[in-house]
Amino acid sequence: MASLPTPRPGNRWLLQITIRAARAEESRWREQLAVLRPVSAYDSATQTRSIFVGSFDVASVQTLQTLCDAARSFGTDIQLQPAPVPAVWSGPSFAGDAEVAALLTADVDKGRPLGQLPTA
Repeated sequence: MASLPTPRPGNRWLLQITIRAARAEESRWREQLAVLRPVSAYDSATQTRSIFVGSFDVASVQTLQTLCDAARSFGTDIQLQPAPVPAVWSGPSFAGDAEVAALLTADVDKGRPLGQLPTA
């Protein structure tokens, strides 16, 4: 997994969510994609879906809940990591909160289910 620099306080950053659909028989596959399509964009080069979140508002929390439900129902792989804000991004972004970004960077690939925080 590529390592991104942890945003420093004062830097703007986004939560990048990468989604890998779980393999399934045709009807389950279609059900899974029906859940994922409305909340994410498909990248044919990586064969993944993704979404960027720049604030925790009602819409982003609903999106996260949809992804949690997909992970639970279909085994969809969901990965979270902080990402620098692209120059073309016109939406909201996180500023500061370096501790949250560091947590995401350090623990993104430890195999925990989405939303499960590490124990001290």
